[in-house]
Amino acid sequence: MLVTGIAQLAAAPVAVFLEQKIGARLLCGGGFVVFAIGLGMSGFQTETTDFAGMVWPQAVRGVAMMFCLLPPTRLALGHQPMAKVAECSGLYNLTRNLGGAIGLALVDTVIYGRSPIHVAAIADRLRAGDVAMAKAVGIPVHLFLAQVGEPVDSDTEAMLRPMVEKLALTWSINEAWLMLAGITAIALLAMIWVRPKPSPPG
Repeated sequence: MLVTGIAQLAAAPVAVFLEQKIGARLLCGGGFVVFAIGLGMSGFQTETTDFAGMVWPQAVRGVAMMFCLLPPTRLALGHQPMAKVAECSGLYNLTRNLGGAIGLALVDTVIYGRSPIHVAAIADRLRAGDVAMAKAVGIPVHLFLAQVGEPVDSDTEAMLRPMVEKLALTWSINEAWLMLAGITAIALLAMIWVRPKPSPPG
């Protein structure tokens, strides 16, 4: 979160400057593209991914976030007369918060709905003697090959279950990242209906 915050802070003056030069519509579209890329960068993590593997996607999203916040606000409220800005701002914030709540619900659904499916798929591949899957789970190959075709006792199952669940959770989180990247990319279609602010008469 600190990396994202620092990136946002650094990008804020750049976003304000660019908005004055190239317009909110183009800047908003570019922000959504970069944000989708930042989300997609996190969609291929492993259970051993550490700070070094997470820092760049966080930085990219932090920079893009400023372009996804300031220009859309200008596009949503910039056309309104001052007397209506307060009411429109309240509706805009309500809609944004509702979108965030729906997004969190989708993320939780993917993570906790897909994990049991991945656990079952990993277990089936291990039972079938898949050496690549054994390596992915973290089982020493020589021990795995010695147990292929043998019934799994309760102690072995208890030892392997956390390892399998960790890999399954990692896959599910990756799917959630990629889902968010796809939704953000689809949101670019909204730019079709965005029109520049009309010039004042005369």
